[in-house]
Amino acid sequence: MLDISHNENIQHRVKEGELKSFKQITHPGSYRSVKRWLLGIFFILLCFLFLPWTQNIRNKGQLTSLDPDQRPQVINSVIAGQVSRWFVQEGDFVKAGDTIMYITEIKDDYFDPNLLENVEQQIKAKESSVMSYMEKVKALDNQIDALLKNKDLKIQQAQNKLKQAYLKVKSDSIEYEAARNNLVVAQDQIKRFEELFLKDLVSKTELEGRKVTLQNATAKSIDAENKLLISKNEILIARTELNTIDNDFRDKIAKAESEKFASLSAMYDSEAQVTKLQNTYVNYDRRSGFYYITAPQDGYITQAVMTGIGETIKEGDPIVSIMPANYTLAVEMYVDPMDLPLIKVGQRVRFIFDGWPAFVFSGWPNASFGTFGGKVYAIDNFIDTNGKYRMLVIPDPGDLPWPTGLRVGTGADGIALLKDVPIWYELWRQFNGFPPDYYTGNRADMEATNKKMDDKMKEKK
Repeated sequence: MLDISHNENIQHRVKEGELKSFKQITHPGSYRSVKRWLLGIFFILLCFLFLPWTQNIRNKGQLTSLDPDQRPQVINSVIAGQVSRWFVQEGDFVKAGDTIMYITEIKDDYFDPNLLENVEQQIKAKESSVMSYMEKVKALDNQIDALLKNKDLKIQQAQNKLKQAYLKVKSDSIEYEAARNNLVVAQDQIKRFEELFLKDLVSKTELEGRKVTLQNATAKSIDAENKLLISKNEILIARTELNTIDNDFRDKIAKAESEKFASLSAMYDSEAQVTKLQNTYVNYDRRSGFYYITAPQDGYITQAVMTGIGETIKEGDPIVSIMPANYTLAVEMYVDPMDLPLIKVGQRVRFIFDGWPAFVFSGWPNASFGTFGGKVYAIDNFIDTNGKYRMLVIPDPGDLPWPTGLRVGTGADGIALLKDVPIWYELWRQFNGFPPDYYTGNRADMEATNKKMDDKMKEKK
């Protein structure tokens, strides 16, 4: 039947027209038809290999806010306290400054209901003490001025007295010299009178008169010498008195200045206490303002971390999380270090957002539907803890706007578009495990796109 044996051929005995199986598989020209189909498919595949293919890097990401102050944040308590009242619910919209919660004190240092008034009274008392010390300092200054003036007068008086003593010494010394001269004359005369008396030229009465004159001259000389010595002693007394006056007034002035500096020290200490009390008053006043937890910006209350009434919170404990109402969306993506050199600021990226249907050909972005364009805005210079580099992608100003229903945290599948290559080259690259081609793109177009992105961001801000 297969016509492979040397025995008698039995093919003429088989009636092929009567058998159903031969009718289904044996048709005139069936081999030529199969050959044409195979050739056509091979030609189509060959043409397909030369079609353009856009190389890309695909990574997962999620939506975030471009500005740090527009991202979800947690409101913390600045002071410790006890939850007393809630003013909002989860999902409520609040404006900047709206009250979220009221807390009460739990520290005994702040239980006094008249705390601010008492501190204010302490400040006034200390200010009065400062004023008293200032007046005392003024009085001591006046006392020192008076002592200085009195010192000058006393010194002038003592100097005048010393001059008088010098003049008196001169006068007494002159009298003493005159008395000594008279005594010398009297002594000479008595000698001559004694000689004359022995020669009986003068009487005894005249001799005795001369003796009396000698005694008087001697007495006057002794008296003049005594006066001179007293005058010299007065000079020493005047000098001592002058030094005593200077020392006494120096001691009094030093004592007054010591009291003055002690008063100044006490005044400065009181001023420091006043400043400290004023600081304490401001701190207490500011602390009382922290009893009301307010919203830092417009947004929505997303989750209450602390719940209930009467619950105790510490400094820095989270209270509620808030999502800002106004924010600029961006996609946060992570790329492998091997792919980082292929990514540049301003490079195009296509996104598939969670919840938005899309029909995607990663190599043919123009044939895809449901994707949205983006531009790389920033790339971190330091690797993240997950071993990848983070980059931020913002909406492409020259593409369709992103859906208005997107929220921060929504997942995004990013496709960074690279160089256009033939499909056969891409298959060869994938088969060998080579990275995509390094592609810088058109520099002028890239700079124009970056400028357009910056202008758009400035307008939003």
